[in-house]
Amino acid sequence: MTAFAVIDDYRRGKTALFLIACGWAGAAPHWVETGRSLLPAITLAVFLGGYGLRAVLQERKKGSQNPDKIDLSLSDPKEWPMVDIVVAARDEEAVIKSLVKRLNLISYPKENLSIWIVDDGSKDKTPVLLDQLVNQFPKLNVIHRKFGAGGGKSGALNQALREVNGKWLLILDADAQLQDDLLKRVVSFAEQGNWSAIQLRKAVINSEKNPLTRMQAMEMAMDAVIQQGRLTSGGVVELRGNGQLLLRQALEKCGGFNEDTVTDDLDLSFRFLVTGSLVGMLWNPPVKEEAVQTLPALWRQRQRWAEGGLQRFFDYWSILISNKLTLAQRYDLSCFFLLQYALPVVTMFDLMTAIATRTIPAYFPLSIVALSVSGLAFWRGCRKVSEGPQLPVASPLTVLFAILYLAHWFIVIPWVTIRMAIFPKRLFWAKTNHLGVEAL
Repeated sequence: MTAFAVIDDYRRGKTALFLIACGWAGAAPHWVETGRSLLPAITLAVFLGGYGLRAVLQERKKGSQNPDKIDLSLSDPKEWPMVDIVVAARDEEAVIKSLVKRLNLISYPKENLSIWIVDDGSKDKTPVLLDQLVNQFPKLNVIHRKFGAGGGKSGALNQALREVNGKWLLILDADAQLQDDLLKRVVSFAEQGNWSAIQLRKAVINSEKNPLTRMQAMEMAMDAVIQQGRLTSGGVVELRGNGQLLLRQALEKCGGFNEDTVTDDLDLSFRFLVTGSLVGMLWNPPVKEEAVQTLPALWRQRQRWAEGGLQRFFDYWSILISNKLTLAQRYDLSCFFLLQYALPVVTMFDLMTAIATRTIPAYFPLSIVALSVSGLAFWRGCRKVSEGPQLPVASPLTVLFAILYLAHWFIVIPWVTIRMAIFPKRLFWAKTNHLGVEAL
C-alpha cells in the first residue's frame, strides 16, 4: 500500500466519524420535546454568532495596517531582500504571455528578483510559449515537469523550491495581475511586521461579467474582512494560494508544500501555524484574478476547496487541540470549523429528519445567524477602499443576493463530506481554467 493510500484511508475514517457525529447532532433535537428542540441551535447561535460578529466588527483594529504608512524608503538595492516569484502553470496558454510581461514590469530592484514558472506537464502550447519567452526576458526561469510527475500543484512548487535561493517567495496563479509597486509594498509590510507569510486580498477582475462573478467578488471581500478580524482576535489567518508571500526559511522549516493534499495553500496555513510561523493579511494592494464564469466551473472549484479544507483539519487535529496553540487560536479554529464545515452537514441531517418526522427544522436559528453575520461582512467588505477593481455596490439587494449565493456551501460541503467518507481519493490537480481577462 502506498503512503498516499494510507493517508486516504485515515482521512476516510475521520470523515466517516465526522459524518456520523453531524448526523446524530442534526437528528437528535427532533426526538425531544418541541420546546427544547431549538435549545442546541439557540445556544450555538449565541456562541458562534458572537464569534462571527467579533471578527467582522474588529477587522479594522489590527492586522490591516494602512499600506500608505509602510516605509518604502529603502533606496539602496542591496537593502531589498532577494525575492523569487513562483508560478505553477498547467495548460495556461491563454494567460502565460501576459503574465510574464506583467511580472517583468514590477518595480523592484532587478538584481534582487527572479521569476520562476513551472510548466507542470501542460498539454497545450504553454511549454512552447515559455521557451520562447525565456529568450526575451532574462529574469525568467522555466522548469518543465512531465505530465503525471506527481504531487499535483504542491509537487510543482516543491520542485521550484529546490531551485530558488531568495529570502522570500511570492506564489502566484497564472491569471494573477499585480500593480507595479505591489512587491515593494508587501515585502516592506512583511519585513517591518516580522511576518513569516503575508496573504494579499484577492480581487476579482471580471466581476461585471455576470451575476456569478459579481457574487464571487463580494465573497472575496467578505473573506478578507473575516480574515483580518480573526487575526485581530488572536486567531488564524489562512493562505489563499494566489498572492501569498512566504519566508523561505519558514517554508523549509515546515517541510515545504504537502504533496498529499488537493489544496496546498490551506494545508500550508496549518503547517505554518503548528511551527509558530506568523501569517499576516494585507487588504491593499490586492492580487487580481479571474472568477469562474459558469456554475459547473464553480461546482468543481468549490468541491476542491471543501475537500482540502476538511483534509487539513483531519490531518492536523491532534496538534490543533494541543497546547502548542494558544487558547485564542484553538477557540478561533473550533468556531471556524463548526461554522464552515459542521453547520452545513448538520443542517442537511436536520432537514432530512424534519421531513421524515414532519417536524420543524431545529437548526434554522443558527443558520440565520451565520448567514446574517456573513451579510454584515459582505456589506463592510464592499464599502472599503480598494486599489484593485472596483468592488460591487453593497446595497441591501446585492447583499441579499450574496447571502443567497453563499448558501451553495450548504450543498457543496455535505456532498464532499459524503464522498470523502465513502469513495477513495485519486490525487489530481483539478485546476481552474483561466481565460485571459484583463483588468480594466
